[in-house]
Amino acid sequence: MRVEETKAIAAALGVEVVAARTLAGGFSHETSLLELAGGGAVVARLGGPDPVVEAAVMELGRRHVPVPEVLLVLPSVAGGRPAMVLEHVAGTPLDIVLSDPEIVPVGSAPGPGPGAALDPGLATAADELRALGVEVGRVVARIGVARFDRPGFFGGPDLAVAAGPPWSEQLPAFAESRMSKVPPSRLDPAVRAAWAQLCAAHAPALAGVDERARLVHADINPKNLLVTRAADGWRVDAVLDWEFAYAGCPYGDAANMLRFGADYPAGFTEGFRAGFAAHLPSDLPPDDDWAHLGRVLDMFALTDLVTRPAGHPVADRAAEEIRRWVAAGVPR
Repeated sequence: MRVEETKAIAAALGVEVVAARTLAGGFSHETSLLELAGGGAVVARLGGPDPVVEAAVMELGRRHVPVPEVLLVLPSVAGGRPAMVLEHVAGTPLDIVLSDPEIVPVGSAPGPGPGAALDPGLATAADELRALGVEVGRVVARIGVARFDRPGFFGGPDLAVAAGPPWSEQLPAFAESRMSKVPPSRLDPAVRAAWAQLCAAHAPALAGVDERARLVHADINPKNLLVTRAADGWRVDAVLDWEFAYAGCPYGDAANMLRFGADYPAGFTEGFRAGFAAHLPSDLPPDDDWAHLGRVLDMFALTDLVTRPAGHPVADRAAEEIRRWVAAGVPR
């Protein structure tokens, strides 16, 4: 974050910024923690495709799930990147909790991670992780409570959705066109062709959910969730990074979270599935095949991810998934 950008944000806030620290951020923006004179802190996100639209999505999301408050949006900071300034929310990134077993407390004694008095009924780390998964699944399912007139992408801060072809029709052409943009070192031509064929073969399954028009975060992964182990159980403190949100079927968010589920410790994935399925909006038609349909929806994201420049770690992981699906079929 440049000095002139920090000064411009401080002027807009009307308070001096005394320190700045870069945080993990999204693909298209830079995120920094700004400490303010007199105490307190805010989070500044610079760049991104359209922070005005993202701010409107976040305001809608706040009605249903924990989302940081947007304090201000600046179309251009110091003549450069746009910025969004958010309240700073305490919590531990979920990816850190899932990757560090020392953070997950066990039994009735206080643990080294977030939280204090624990539930003695949760006797093992697997029990704790399942409980965490249930709570995360509950929150992710609640994102889909927000409804729209039609599925599609947001055209402006009013969150109006333009009409477009159904997902079941878009997926084959999307996969075919994007495979030509994959770095040759990431996927060989045979796998690219097989993936496009696999997408075309499974696209008709989406016909049953083409008309779903609910809020979809579209980047639900452990890095974008802050959690805390409180006295009464796990709590999701914030759902972050809404830049890719759209109107569609909530099953895609579940598949996004489960995309690299093999990396998660025992208990969490089982809990997430149970929590998500149990807390889907009551007015959403039930579908026993939601997990599989979510995976088919996730083919859009996997297809796009592998077009990132060579050396992009998440894109390389997406390529591993694509090779696995081509070899073994779309998972459920």
